[in-house]
Amino acid sequence: MLELPQLLRRKLFYQGRKFAYEINRYRLPNKVEAELECIRHPGGALVVPVTASGDLILLRQYRFTIQRRILEFPAGTIESGETALSTADREVQEESGYKAGTIRQIGDIFLAPGYSDEMVTIFLATELEKMETPPLQDEDEDIEVLTMTPIAVEQAIRSGDITDSKTISAFMMVRHLVMV
Repeated sequence: MLELPQLLRRKLFYQGRKFAYEINRYRLPNKVEAELECIRHPGGALVVPVTASGDLILLRQYRFTIQRRILEFPAGTIESGETALSTADREVQEESGYKAGTIRQIGDIFLAPGYSDEMVTIFLATELEKMETPPLQDEDEDIEVLTMTPIAVEQAIRSGDITDSKTISAFMMVRHLVMV
């Protein structure tokens, strides 16, 4: 249930390609006034691709913010004019090189609600077909496509080899569907 604060003053500090940074003054539902920072984000979509053999497709992707490669499921920002579903379909093709016959919405997660409104919609993709000519990846992407069994993904989460929060959350949301 939404509990909207009263906006007393809005100050946009930065408007970038994918997000905006604001510092706003609010009167919160408990009547306290506070100046709070927030990253405004259009949201994203994450896809858990499952092959016919039951393996999961993951990416080993370089992330400049943390200066390392991490294991994660295909995901991306919802672009202008897209829905979460169309973003999921685009991202699974661009990042993994597979076309999904079926994409099923599983649920939503907030990535960092203490400072951002970014919500990621989780999808399960099945009936995958390897594309002969996949769409080009974004030029700033450095991606290696991997397949792992669900048990191997779970072990990688437990061992700390998978640390991406959206990937861990998505796996937990689909675990009962992919662990057979």
